[in-house]
Amino acid sequence: MKTIPFTKFLFLSLFLAGFATSCVQDDDYDVPNTDVKDIEIPGTIVSIESVLGEFAQNDNEQFTFSETNQYLEGYVISSDEAGNFFREIILQNKPENPTAGIKVALFVNSLFTRYQVGQKIYVGLDGFTIGVSNGVVTLGVPDGNFIDEAPAQFEKQIIRSTEIAEIVPLPISINQFSDAYENLFIQLDNVQFSKAQIDANLSFASESEDSFDGERILESCTADATTTLSTSTFADFKGLKLPKGSGTLNGVLSRDYRDEKYVIAINSPADYNMNAERCDPLTYDCGIAATQGSQNILNEDFEAQANGLANISGWVNYAEAGSRSWEVFTDSENVPSMGKAVRMQAFNSGDQSNIAWLITPQIDFDTQDNETLMFDTSNSFSDDSNLRVMLSTNWDGDVNTINDADWGELSAATVVDDGEFYKNVVSSGVVDLSCIEGKAYIAFKYIGSTQQAQDGTYELNNITVDFE
Repeated sequence: MKTIPFTKFLFLSLFLAGFATSCVQDDDYDVPNTDVKDIEIPGTIVSIESVLGEFAQNDNEQFTFSETNQYLEGYVISSDEAGNFFREIILQNKPENPTAGIKVALFVNSLFTRYQVGQKIYVGLDGFTIGVSNGVVTLGVPDGNFIDEAPAQFEKQIIRSTEIAEIVPLPISINQFSDAYENLFIQLDNVQFSKAQIDANLSFASESEDSFDGERILESCTADATTTLSTSTFADFKGLKLPKGSGTLNGVLSRDYRDEKYVIAINSPADYNMNAERCDPLTYDCGIAATQGSQNILNEDFEAQANGLANISGWVNYAEAGSRSWEVFTDSENVPSMGKAVRMQAFNSGDQSNIAWLITPQIDFDTQDNETLMFDTSNSFSDDSNLRVMLSTNWDGDVNTINDADWGELSAATVVDDGEFYKNVVSSGVVDLSCIEGKAYIAFKYIGSTQQAQDGTYELNNITVDFE
């Protein structure tokens, strides 16, 4: 192999470098300057709030900015270094206590090398189109009703400040999620991944069923609320196992690909600290009985009830939150039909939260043996709403003390899930209650919210408690 003496190699390198420099033209396709310098903004600085306000005044319809001297000001809160964000920069208006955020979609990779988390930048709006992409307000270029990534040359319209601020996550609760918090860096305290996911030893996004994004359920330790952590299957940390404890998680609040629910995306594993003890709820698990009891304690098929608000002798129908309660209806959709049944739904309630209890009369488990429970459920697109089957041995029957009592989930009971076809009726199985002692109430607790797209309907029928 021929070799080049070092002196000749150095001379040749310098010559080629000079030649290349002389040939580069200063046009719109230059590689952006990566040196951060103080610079005077050559136009008017506009806030994220004003841009969002202009979009709202246009009835949230797409429009393209044509002003050549307007620059959007914001602080970077996303990083594509770990691969969980892709060709996008998320901006919010302030490093602490932010009130507005927006996504900038660019056909550019490795944006983290030029735009650090916390860096103030200015985005020239000329030529950008504002619209909604996957449920969040985005700057990019139009693609039908959606917003696509702006071409790489649009990066020349971004001016970087020398200011790199500390981004302080905004503490909110899952029940507070709303459009006002989208594209903001938020903090969730006292949360954990669901026990079912931990027991299954799931990773963030490397399971065989994960496609594009892995979705994992985060639940609150302090309220009846859940949300979804979304992680790209291209993220560097996709193979990490979910943390087993509870604690704090920080991330960008967004929407899922189909704009059906709120999701959170983290920049890296540094965004969570979940080493505290878990806060799993109390459970009662006697297992599944081999056979249903032959003698009846309670049997309710709702056939004798009038349609409307469920008002059943000896039962409690209580709306803990929101305006909706359990109602009796005549089923005309399910196959086979439930006939008369009860249902609970948050759809179109307008409530921030909907929590509704349907509770059986008190049952004395010391007067007989080998008790069993059975019931049927169906749903109409339950979304993120939830139906829990619970039992308490120390509730006094007063709705004002319902949250002071200890309620444990009957974990062996099967409740229809969101993946089930909406016309199917699902049996609970023969739930063994033989390990229960004393007097107890059985409750069906619905949790949902129209504010979080948790607006599904659960339908319930044929509730029986039997014994041998």
